[in-house]
Amino acid sequence: MMRQCLILAGICFLGLGLTEAARSEEGSAKRPNVLLIISDDHAWTDYGFMGHPQIKTPSIDKLASESLVFTRGYVPSSLCRPSLATMITGLYPHQHGITGNDPALPDPKVNPMAGRANPQFARYYETLMERIEKVPTLPRILGEAGYVSLQTGKWWEGSYRRGGFTEGMTHGDPRRGGRHGDEGLKIGREGLEPIFSFVRRAKGEGKPFFVWYAPMMPHSPHTPPQEILEKYLALNLTPPQARYYAMCEWFDATIGQLLSFLETEGLRENTIIVYLADNGWIQDPAQPNRFAPKSKRSPYDGGVRTPIIFSWPGRIKPQRDDSSLVSSIDIMPTLLHLCDIPCPQGLPGLNVLDREALSKRRAVFGEVYDHNVADVDHPTKSLECRWVIQDQWKLIVPADSAAAPELYQIIDDPHETVDLSKQHPELVKQLKELLDAWWPGDSR
Repeated sequence: MMRQCLILAGICFLGLGLTEAARSEEGSAKRPNVLLIISDDHAWTDYGFMGHPQIKTPSIDKLASESLVFTRGYVPSSLCRPSLATMITGLYPHQHGITGNDPALPDPKVNPMAGRANPQFARYYETLMERIEKVPTLPRILGEAGYVSLQTGKWWEGSYRRGGFTEGMTHGDPRRGGRHGDEGLKIGREGLEPIFSFVRRAKGEGKPFFVWYAPMMPHSPHTPPQEILEKYLALNLTPPQARYYAMCEWFDATIGQLLSFLETEGLRENTIIVYLADNGWIQDPAQPNRFAPKSKRSPYDGGVRTPIIFSWPGRIKPQRDDSSLVSSIDIMPTLLHLCDIPCPQGLPGLNVLDREALSKRRAVFGEVYDHNVADVDHPTKSLECRWVIQDQWKLIVPADSAAAPELYQIIDDPHETVDLSKQHPELVKQLKELLDAWWPGDSR
């Protein structure tokens, strides 16, 4: 059924049509390396280059100064698993079918997180995980062009092999605690040696590489090094805030280590770096490791907005773009364009380096779901709301038809404090039509 839905969506997944030259060792040796850095539970405001008055992110700030930076970047969903699936497939959640973190189980007494190792419920988890094998993924496409690839950090879809990576840290076996990264979650928090070793081997073999660096940082548990934490405890912050802020700086330090490593290995000039966060996070000032309203799992900018950075020295001109709307659906087509590899037909994103195409974009869209997938055979049944942004306006439409839509002027009101839907009914109608034309919601 899911395959039928994907075909109906008009997306061609069969036969990427790569030429023999693209597959050859000679062709692959000339291709750029790719490093995709994904922050985990990180608000769009929480960087030095985005103007945060206290959080220090010198490494990302330096990267941003040398890169094409879209400050109005978005992810369609504010929950990590569907958001990560969008990055690696270039598809919206309703297209790739991975809409929540865990399946809801038929026995309500069993917690889905605890039930993953129970054979009785294996089908529910497998139904979600097998979807990553039915759509093109970035490492699979790059692999056909001669790339080797490494998965580290967050990864929900079972073993790294299911996503098309040639190597990885995540085994995904529920009997050994596999769920959202298992061994891969050591990356960053316990050093970067797996990445260093992989890159050195790829370099020695003369092969282009793709690295998925998605550490569980600054994600809870917020356990930063004491020397970083003490700097923030000295500020006018609550202890939970200080811990989250220190996590942001610790994560930034790992990026500095990666950048220094690439420079030392002589690889920086031929490595494309893409940076973004999987979803937002606003720290609850009173509760450790807890997010505040209008952040993670919400349709508000605190949950779905992120800066998106594209860097390739000498090839991508450094520029800060504060007006264009971009989305994580754009990562795959942009990277494939830069790597001179054909893109699967029908992907909804665009190459953000095509300024003419970007200028014609009417809007960006998203869809937010419950944490647990209510029905794995009908994954959009858990839909909570859809949203659309056009120019300075953002409309949020709940899946419950009895609930009222919300309208915000997000340039003047970036934290969405004043709902203007009653003042602008015609605008609500217009944006609702635009949203329905994109995707009308759960058709089941």
